[in-house]
Amino acid sequence: MKIAAFTTKDGLQSWGVINDENQTILCAADLEEMYFTFLPETIDELIEQGNEGVLALASALEKHKEDPIAEPYELSEVVLTKPANVQRNVMCIGLNYDEHIKEFTRDKKEAENELPIFFTKRPNSVIGPNEHIQLHTHATSMVDYEGELAIIIGKRGANISESEAWDYVFGYTILNDVSARDLQRNHIQWFLGKSLDTFCPMGPYILLGDKQEKQFTLKTFVNGELRQSGDTHDFIHPIPELIATLSRGMTLEPGDIIATGTPSGVGKGFNPPRYLKSGDEVSITISDIGTLTNPVR
Repeated sequence: MKIAAFTTKDGLQSWGVINDENQTILCAADLEEMYFTFLPETIDELIEQGNEGVLALASALEKHKEDPIAEPYELSEVVLTKPANVQRNVMCIGLNYDEHIKEFTRDKKEAENELPIFFTKRPNSVIGPNEHIQLHTHATSMVDYEGELAIIIGKRGANISESEAWDYVFGYTILNDVSARDLQRNHIQWFLGKSLDTFCPMGPYILLGDKQEKQFTLKTFVNGELRQSGDTHDFIHPIPELIATLSRGMTLEPGDIIATGTPSGVGKGFNPPRYLKSGDEVSITISDIGTLTNPVR
């Protein structure tokens, strides 16, 4: 099941369930009204409710299947917005694919580490699908893209074991870890170079998790040209390890976002580098989730 947040032409802000085949979205408020099932007003509240909210949603959809009186919106008639209202820093994993380590450091030995590398992005950097990535030419001249799978934590927990990790995954979405390479280099720590306004496009959908491992393929296109191609099977540090490591002594909260790293093919990896410029368009496609597209200005 996939869900998304959206705004209608008359200004209604809501969320709903995606039908890929018909390219429609079934509004949660309509499901609640038509089938007398309590559903939260926002996706953030749904995440907070955890299994209880997902089960209520599944029940409403089952009633709709039997008696389809709720009318869905055409996706072409609504504006999709960022899928979650991120309140805390987005937690990110650096150098989680071997080939990206090679292109990023030119020498894999420089970056070898038995433990995952973590950094964060400010919540202010998060934008939704089709919103503009700003180049901030007064601050940087090396803006790069990084297509990534992101996981959304679904319940509060600390000291989570790897065997329990999937129980804490609410769902999956797409994230572009936009990066100012010169700020990364100049300030050593990556926080500033990763956190400029608009540097965290996210969406368009959330694929709900089902308490077990999934395998995803990822492709990033710039102006229609394939730049990145990866598979989560190639993670150096898989998702259960990331959740277990982050939660060791630190409580994870519902709605926390964890970006899982990017494959090779980033702009910095080309010779000469191919950084983003005004007028570019970045599209990231992840199997079973969809495509996140953002223009650059």
